[in-house]
Amino acid sequence: MQLSFVSHPRYTLQLVSKRIIDILGAGVGILLLSPLMLAIALVISLDSKGSIFFRQERLGRGGKPFLIWKFRTMIVNAEQLLQELEHLNESDGGVLFKMKEDPRVTRVGKFLRRTSLDELPQLFNVVQGHMSLVGPRPLQLRDCTLAVKNHRNTFIKRLELMPGVTGLWQISGRSEVSFDYMLQLDMIYRDRWSLWFDLYIIWQTVVVVITGKGAY
Repeated sequence: MQLSFVSHPRYTLQLVSKRIIDILGAGVGILLLSPLMLAIALVISLDSKGSIFFRQERLGRGGKPFLIWKFRTMIVNAEQLLQELEHLNESDGGVLFKMKEDPRVTRVGKFLRRTSLDELPQLFNVVQGHMSLVGPRPLQLRDCTLAVKNHRNTFIKRLELMPGVTGLWQISGRSEVSFDYMLQLDMIYRDRWSLWFDLYIIWQTVVVVITGKGAY
């Protein structure tokens, strides 16, 4: 997907500090959570056929594609079945694909999604420099195509930012939030960004994950 825009990095010192926090935070997270991730990997392998991890191309900063890492939560042919389920999309606006009872999700996958544990491998994406701990969620190419068609200018501004493991969307309702509102939240984050704002979002993410609000 070819997109052109002008990026205006602000607060150079804070941006450098953000990257340092990303590396330290993700590194410590990987070390502390490695026993949990190993346990999740074992449970996934016992629950259903397929690989432990799910990798998918997403658009990163500047529209540059990268492979995102997640724990697999769906059956092996989930991508092929998506077209058959498009007419059942429950997402407001239809850009994102959301179903509360998606038949492709495995038993273990439902738990991993509800608790957001499927996102833990993205800590490796943060270390690699493809993602930040906090930022707009990187969208799959299907969603990006629809977003560019209907929200081109806003979506291009969104791509000025490094995608994040968590963000304002996660602490504001997640799957219950419409795509239009998600874009509004991303613009709020873009305009008001600071290290303190990032720390606030991280703290609120912990609260949301514990309560399981808005996840399916």
